[in-house]
Amino acid sequence: MGYLLLKAALSGIIIAIVSEIARRSPGFGALVASLPLISVLGMIWLWRDTHDPVRMADHAMATFWFVLPSLPMFVAIPVMLRQGLPFWVSLAVGCLLTILLYLLMTWIGPRFGLRL
Repeated sequence: MGYLLLKAALSGIIIAIVSEIARRSPGFGALVASLPLISVLGMIWLWRDTHDPVRMADHAMATFWFVLPSLPMFVAIPVMLRQGLPFWVSLAVGCLLTILLYLLMTWIGPRFGLRL
């Protein structure tokens, strides 16, 4: 239980730091947020728990493929905000777009031999 709490606390601290940086400097905050810190932490935790190179390789490759459908959200949200849509609506639509693209990726990916 302590290990789970450590993982949660460290991940939460990173998110809090990123949000504080972004509050002071949106560009630098975006840079830090775009770093794959959570992905790297996830790989460290997975490796510590399993020491399974095949599982780690599968996880890293699947992470790459799932990053792709999340990218349009980072274009859609600013476009909607600049067109005057409220933040919460823009965020919800961006998240819905990402969910739909994730579903599409999980449906199409295996047809092209991707192991997701």
